[in-house]
Amino acid sequence: MLSIKNLNKTYPNGTKALNNVNLEISKGMFGLLGPNGAGKSTLIRTISTLQVADSGTIEFDGIDVFSHPEELRKVLGYLPQDFGVYPKVSAEMMLNHIAKIKGIHTTSDRKAYVADLLNKVNLYKFRKRNLGDYSGGMRQRFGIAQALIGNPKLIIVDEPTAGLDPLERNRFHNLLSELGEDAVVILSTHIVDDVVNLCTNMAVFNEGSVVVQGHPQELSNSLNGKVFRKSIDKSEVEKYQSEYAVLSTYLRSGNMNINVFSDAPLVGGFEPVNNDLEDFYFYSINQPQTV
Repeated sequence: MLSIKNLNKTYPNGTKALNNVNLEISKGMFGLLGPNGAGKSTLIRTISTLQVADSGTIEFDGIDVFSHPEELRKVLGYLPQDFGVYPKVSAEMMLNHIAKIKGIHTTSDRKAYVADLLNKVNLYKFRKRNLGDYSGGMRQRFGIAQALIGNPKLIIVDEPTAGLDPLERNRFHNLLSELGEDAVVILSTHIVDDVVNLCTNMAVFNEGSVVVQGHPQELSNSLNGKVFRKSIDKSEVEKYQSEYAVLSTYLRSGNMNINVFSDAPLVGGFEPVNNDLEDFYFYSINQPQTV
């Protein structure tokens, strides 16, 4: 169990990146969903002991993270949004080096361990290829492999599927799902589908605060019967935004559509839609209170 209580962080320039954050996260896949700039990266960097908060506490399985950061690092696997690689070093060589640092000293044990990791992330046949020649998806899978060294109990991945093609993304989803069976896995993302496909629990995070936490389907269901769609002319977008609670605007078959929130049924060309988590997400980050 990861327990975060009353966490606050303000940067020297006055930006309040974390505002009284409280979260309880159990084993499994947890989605931290929010727009870019919401403070998600600040939160996970703080959990990962890369920076300290101004106030509050973080505990993981009895470890006080701020008092004993070195103890958390022993059980932590972390894949940041941007991570560097040595382009002229092979995946096998790099993982072998990291495994040695992590305490796997016997050469034969280390070789078997690295081979198992490479198979797990579907990179074994590319183990001799230099990291600089990897595709974006292969590089992300290598990132997960290095994060898994030491069998961590807390795994944090920051925007792991951004920029991946659909096939690589599906592979990555399958891998993350497996990891969630034995560890607390935090998926920080702005991609709603990643949370829908993977997570049994989630929080919407915006402007440094937890807006709402719960099960994705239950949160989505809270807007049942309250979302309506209409096809409009592109020139009418601002007019509708001024008159209705527009959740999103999007093109479908070249036509502009809007999704609108309303407690009461709407007429004038509006039709009810089966809302999804994306509708709830847009609703929650644009409301002063949660539903």
